[in-house]
Amino acid sequence: MGRILVLIYGVVCYAIFLLTFLYAIGFIGNIYVSKSIDSPASGDFGPALLVNIVLLSVFAVQHSVMARPAFKKQWTRIIPEAAERSTYVLASSLALILLFYYWQPLGGSVWNLSDTLAGTLLWVGFFFGWGLVLYATFLINHFDLFGLRQVWLYYNKKQYTNAEFSTPGLYKYIRHPLYLGWFFAFWCTPTMTMTHLLFAVVTTAYILIAIRWEEKDLNTFHNAYADYKKQVPMIFPTGKKYQAPVFTDHVTFKDEDQ
Repeated sequence: MGRILVLIYGVVCYAIFLLTFLYAIGFIGNIYVSKSIDSPASGDFGPALLVNIVLLSVFAVQHSVMARPAFKKQWTRIIPEAAERSTYVLASSLALILLFYYWQPLGGSVWNLSDTLAGTLLWVGFFFGWGLVLYATFLINHFDLFGLRQVWLYYNKKQYTNAEFSTPGLYKYIRHPLYLGWFFAFWCTPTMTMTHLLFAVVTTAYILIAIRWEEKDLNTFHNAYADYKKQVPMIFPTGKKYQAPVFTDHVTFKDEDQ
């Protein structure tokens, strides 16, 4: 019964994430949602700005603290280890739902390129960004990233093992294609308001800081990451492809087919 409940819990957490992800597209793009990032301003600028900063901070703290190995070690003394990732996904989704519900539009306009070629290109960049985010998750094991693999293995009484370090697809050219996708999704908009600008600036700053923490953990858990980091740019591709070292009879050479 315990294994079944953990499996159901993981599936429910994933379903909540998926709905939250879809709503986020509408929220940030002002598409088919009752309240979006640029809904009409309904309060004073100062209090609204403060509320938005608090909401963004709540998400940032949750997302970072729960991802730290020390927190995971303590947290799995309370919940089954197989449910840890699903709980993280659920908490992240709830933090976003809180942000969607209490978000306070500020008004104001930075640029408005609607009904222009530039505006159309920005829409293309917006949807490209969301597609890149989703594509990148599948490159690095989507179902492991969102907790489904963990609960499925637990249900089948199989031991979970961490995914080995690999550089599939775009990861051969940039270390963080997923974050590049977020940048496109957050910054590509034909109408940039003060509200949207606040969101884009704060989330971009958070991502750049979070990358440092994430890469520190990756260096700890994967011996090959240091070499990968030296060869491959963080966000923006330069055309250089990662060449993984191959070891044969204690001789190291570059595998040109990697």
